[in-house]
Amino acid sequence: MKENLIHSINGPVITVKNTKAFSMLEMVYVGNKKLIGEVISVNDAFTTIQVYEGTTGLMPGEPVYATGSPMCVTLGPGMLTGIFDGIQRPLSKIYEISGLYADEGVSINALDETREWDITLKVQVGDKVLGGQVYATCPETELIVHRLLVPPSLNGSITYTAPNGKYKLNDVIAKVQDKFGKEHELTLCQKWPIRQERPCGKRLPANTPLITGQRVIDSLFPIAKGGTAAVPGGFGTGKTVTQHQLAKWCDADIIVYIGCGERGNEMTQVLEEFTDLIDPKSGKALTDRTVLIANTSNMPVAAREASIYTGITIAEYFRDMGYHVAVMADSTSRWAEALREISGRLEEMPAEEGFPAYLPSRLSEFYERAGYMVTLCGAEGSVSIIGAVSPAGGDFSEPVTQNTKRFVRCFWTLDKSLAYARHYPSINWTTSYSEYLDDLSKWYRQNIDNEFMAVRQRISALLQDESQLMEIVKLIGSDVLPDDQKLVIEIARVIRTGFLQQNAFHKDDTYVPLEKQYKMMLVILHLYDKAKEVIARGIPISAVMETGLMEDVIKMKYDIPNDNLAMFQDYMSAIDTKLAKIR
Repeated sequence: MKENLIHSINGPVITVKNTKAFSMLEMVYVGNKKLIGEVISVNDAFTTIQVYEGTTGLMPGEPVYATGSPMCVTLGPGMLTGIFDGIQRPLSKIYEISGLYADEGVSINALDETREWDITLKVQVGDKVLGGQVYATCPETELIVHRLLVPPSLNGSITYTAPNGKYKLNDVIAKVQDKFGKEHELTLCQKWPIRQERPCGKRLPANTPLITGQRVIDSLFPIAKGGTAAVPGGFGTGKTVTQHQLAKWCDADIIVYIGCGERGNEMTQVLEEFTDLIDPKSGKALTDRTVLIANTSNMPVAAREASIYTGITIAEYFRDMGYHVAVMADSTSRWAEALREISGRLEEMPAEEGFPAYLPSRLSEFYERAGYMVTLCGAEGSVSIIGAVSPAGGDFSEPVTQNTKRFVRCFWTLDKSLAYARHYPSINWTTSYSEYLDDLSKWYRQNIDNEFMAVRQRISALLQDESQLMEIVKLIGSDVLPDDQKLVIEIARVIRTGFLQQNAFHKDDTYVPLEKQYKMMLVILHLYDKAKEVIARGIPISAVMETGLMEDVIKMKYDIPNDNLAMFQDYMSAIDTKLAKIR
């Protein structure tokens, strides 16, 4: 490796005079400690490099070493259950070497190269293989089988296979001869540039919902598998709590959780909780199907920018195996702030609120890597991205929120007043939206009920009507409203507290199957229709309220177990009986 010398240092940004030695986006080693960096600009006079580690103590004149390859992640068995920093260094290994505070220049392999994996070969000598094809498998955890893939650009014939058995990460288990006669060795791992999207066979329409068990999402504002969603909210509105619930309960096979620039104590809580959580579908540890990337706010700012790309590349790799992956990015605002800081040090012309002019394109590059795909091996897999946005002061008009809104199709607005009232999830039903409803309507009709979309629409309309009526109530009070409009307000209260609000600590309410959600909506609408008939006969709404039916329906989310949906018919009968007695 040719040696070049540091010319200037400005925080995580350094310059080198020799511009012929490096290429754009090349990974380099900086200084005597060999800090990891990446080339971000080359001109006639200087090469500019951003360093992914702390540059304290770095001095001009220290060497910079070229590697000739881009910034890559190592993809192979051992990623699941792992906790990595923004550049895929295992934090547990860093702790063993450096203690509580990571030293700069710590060189650690991303994956354990001494561990043996039980490999089963899926190819034989003489087989023709294509890029992305599965050539071997191994049980990575009790929940996930790791499928080893031929690198996407490699096609050829198998000339050697090792016998089934236990192998380490860098052991050669097969060889492929390409059309030029060159032989390539296949090991248990491969490298991939983090800023380059992994290829796939075909992009499919996003017409299957990602079931989360959260009623306000699944029934009102659903996200599709392979879809994108933003969760914007100010401090304390429950962004991280919402993402925890989605990570635990959504029906994705793999979870990639990216803690990007969050507070250290919050990230510690995430790591501790994920370690203790049990996967409700299998009874095994949730970490058996989870990859955690922790890059806290006190870690080097450039690594925060890289962590997003590291996470999405790992997600694409599992997608290529045929798994459905959900990426939780918490939060993209901190990532954008890292872009802004580095842009400022590069003395680039700032755009709105100091963010770089290329902020929208970077956001679009990230969210466009989501999708429901036919992989190169012919399987179906998806990457769904749910990104938290932390607008300063809860101002949704700031650039990150507004630009994110352009590139996502689900927008779950977290409301401060709902969060402070302990209404969780604190998703505001009047300002949130989902553009996947039309795409998913066929699935709902075929798998739940033909009337699901019509029922959901009526529930949503009642909430909208209540919002308009409350504007009148604020001005002149509720006494002037006719009884049928008072009924709308009361039913909307039932929807808000009995349907949209969920208790994460209740065994039957923390996760609700879609069929139960549908039956809950039917009961609420049945109560509304029958009560409306009573009021139409001239009976005051006070008589309806005295039956206690409103409170009974609110409590049904606790009283009806998820595995005994026949009890909903009892609620329907009780509504008919009690309202029939009113004279």
